[in-house]
Amino acid sequence: MVSVVQNVAIDCADAYELARFWGKVTGRPLHPEDKPGCREAQVLLGEGAVLYFNQVPEPKRIKNRIHLCLRPETSREQEVERLLGIGATFVTDHRDPDGSGWAVLADPEGNEFCVLRSESDRAAMIS
Repeated sequence: MVSVVQNVAIDCADAYELARFWGKVTGRPLHPEDKPGCREAQVLLGEGAVLYFNQVPEPKRIKNRIHLCLRPETSREQEVERLLGIGATFVTDHRDPDGSGWAVLADPEGNEFCVLRSESDRAAMIS
């Protein structure tokens, strides 16, 4: 017997707005019933788990213990720039001179996430 991951739950101050940000990050839609002011919102990732945003009264205070790691379709550098353009902030740089590593960003509510190398970035290092 096993368990299946239903969703990744993210506590936040504004469920709808944070879901909209992550919808832009992933290129995926919000649940059709979600609207401004909803205390819960979901980004539908396709098959499998969803990103579930739950409005809570307390603010984020410390570093996430669990976070998302993104593998972009474009290069890592292009994706970092795109994400900064839609509201992410740069947290720390773990990119190495040889092209390996990752960048740590935060969403508009301060939840950290990583941007990894794309498959094409990884293939270029092997060649």
